[in-house]
Amino acid sequence: MTSRWITIALLSMLIGVQPFAGAVRAAEPQVPVLWDAKERLPKPDLSALPRLRFLTTTDFPPFNFLDGTGRLSGFHIDLARAVCAELDIADKCQIQALPWAELDDALQKGEGEAIIAGIAATPETRAKYSFSRSYLQFPARFIMPKTKAFAEPILDKLRSKRVGVLAGSAHEKMLRDYFGTVQIIRFDRPEDLYSDLKSAKIDAAFGDGMRFSFWLGGTDAAGCCRFAGGPYLAPEYLGSGMTIATRASDPALAAAMDYALQEISVKGTFAEFYLRYFPVSFF
Repeated sequence: MTSRWITIALLSMLIGVQPFAGAVRAAEPQVPVLWDAKERLPKPDLSALPRLRFLTTTDFPPFNFLDGTGRLSGFHIDLARAVCAELDIADKCQIQALPWAELDDALQKGEGEAIIAGIAATPETRAKYSFSRSYLQFPARFIMPKTKAFAEPILDKLRSKRVGVLAGSAHEKMLRDYFGTVQIIRFDRPEDLYSDLKSAKIDAAFGDGMRFSFWLGGTDAAGCCRFAGGPYLAPEYLGSGMTIATRASDPALAAAMDYALQEISVKGTFAEFYLRYFPVSFF
């Protein structure tokens, strides 16, 4: 077993899913668990906080979007409200939507206290923000025709198979490094990748599990395919996942988010949100 495979296995165990758990079944969706229920985080006292305003956008469904009535909705909206409830400051909680380009300026000017919009935690952004721990990660997944989908162990079964991937993506590099025995077929557009998978011109596709889940659950897939193997987490390729960002000068508020997010996970609230917005689980 290479060091790369060890990394994937360890990360998968940390999030509460088996690293090679076989194909996901729609009837038994898997919910990612990123928090250790045995860890005891101190409950912060935010009674002196005059306001907790979350800043987000309206153009990133299903995380943040305007519903049919023009109401701000989505996974992040429900999560922000749940965070405020766990911190006992629901009456001080606000959520404001802005264009993506205006989020940072609004936060730094004190027009909001936290951003919940998918800002990636990187060495560069950590100089500007304090981040909560990750509450959602995005694994790489294989999808295959239902009648041919492999269960783990998958590495030898994929040998010499034609596997489609988006050209120039992090998933292409990950596929080359982890699954070097497959025939890699590069695509410039996801529509073409899906089309070739449905018409059996390729044996499998490799890419972002969340985007695959939307396609699998949509009308275009027509029930043709399913997840096979995985999920695979590799932060060096795919990043560390979703976090809540506060100003760099306010790490205590980011730590308060950690307490609330853990409580939300332990109580099952996160699972409720996840299954609501991702009915085809990408884990």
